[in-house]
Amino acid sequence: MPRRSLTVLALAATAALALTACSTSGSEPTGSAASGSEYGLVADGTLTVATEGTYRPFSYHDESGELVGFDVEIAEAVAEKLGLEVRFEETQWDAIFAGLDAGRFDVIGNQVSINPEREEKYLFSEPYTVSPGVIVVREDDDSISSFDDLAGKTTAQSLTSNWYTLAEESGAQVEAVEGWAQAVALLEQGRVDATVNDSLTFLDYENSEGPTGLKIATETDDPSLSAFAFTKDKGALVEAVDAALAELREEGVLAEISEKYFGDDVTE
Repeated sequence: MPRRSLTVLALAATAALALTACSTSGSEPTGSAASGSEYGLVADGTLTVATEGTYRPFSYHDESGELVGFDVEIAEAVAEKLGLEVRFEETQWDAIFAGLDAGRFDVIGNQVSINPEREEKYLFSEPYTVSPGVIVVREDDDSISSFDDLAGKTTAQSLTSNWYTLAEESGAQVEAVEGWAQAVALLEQGRVDATVNDSLTFLDYENSEGPTGLKIATETDDPSLSAFAFTKDKGALVEAVDAALAELREEGVLAEISEKYFGDDVTE
């Protein structure tokens, strides 16, 4: 067995022992493994992952009703690398962190962006998604190659998104839309010059719709990083997950899953 695999297995064993020790010291957690006790689930060899199940392409149900998606497959690959079973708890986004705090699951796998506010309260794995903001234009338009070039141009943006603020600060005239679908329709029809959005949104659109006649003109310098989120007491588990992610990255598994859903590697 490669040395790296032995390291991952050792870290997994350490995490399981640490969590088991937590569950047996002081008062035992109430409920059985089946009812969502985080310590029991990990001790029993099952990693419980919170995810929405309605957030395509990250976590959603396919035509057969099976839970699939980019984050789902990453979580499954990590669990397999650690020798754990995996169970998904589908939870609405508004309640997902409260569920983590209450111990209903071990980790959130739902494109959780790392930011200072969250880092104050939670631990994060190494990022497995890197996503800059991008300007999307028609393929035949070479007039925009930087955010400064948006000055005087018209962009389609949701007024409640941070992309609206970025477009406005860049000098664009903003056409209000409800979301990506409306924005890209106006762009394809030539009614606006561009739209600013997350690169993952554009890559998913290209991957699912085929050639669209659109392209990325430029991207932001400070990409958003997404990772698995844990409560602060899960240091040993975070270390084991990080080792698994590193091995999956080295083996090309993360890139392979990314190519499947986005047609590009968004994990670096």
